[in-house]
Amino acid sequence: MSKQDICYLLCPYIYNLDLPGMKDFAAIDFETANGERSSVCSVGVIIVRDGEIVDSFYSLIKPEPDYYNYWCQRVHGLCSRDTDNAPVFPDVWAKIAPMIEGLPLVAHNSPFDEGCLKAVFRTYQMDYPDYVFYDTLCCSRRKLPALANHQLQTVAAACGYQLENHHHALADAEACAWIAREIL
Repeated sequence: MSKQDICYLLCPYIYNLDLPGMKDFAAIDFETANGERSSVCSVGVIIVRDGEIVDSFYSLIKPEPDYYNYWCQRVHGLCSRDTDNAPVFPDVWAKIAPMIEGLPLVAHNSPFDEGCLKAVFRTYQMDYPDYVFYDTLCCSRRKLPALANHQLQTVAAACGYQLENHHHALADAEACAWIAREIL
């Protein structure tokens, strides 16, 4: 499958200009403790309805498996001390699920975040509800091809949002929501 085919699957809106922009969605971002996709250690969610941010959610999560590698710690700054007493994923998801019910999910590099979500659902033997994901990274490559790169902070700035706390799950989810409102 070509990169363009993958982008079409993740961002069909950009191929049909007659479709209205997405007005209702949930932007989501995960941080992981180690190289295992199931090791989510924090989540940020931004709820957008009628094009406006109406709600947000952030939580630390006790990762599974419960260890941190050097590289992940360097990226987001979290360590075992931060999540030793954090809730496990099923308890956190019980709070998120009602917030996002019926909404498509949006992430910057959605294959990563969707992969995390599917992996942690498998780890806890939870039924995965086949969430629909859209990818602002792929969409930004098509809509904003002149950017020097398509990293979250670069695309957010091009869309008028200054990302100040990159790799904090809630800050990244908010930047993603801002991007999605502009380009989806």
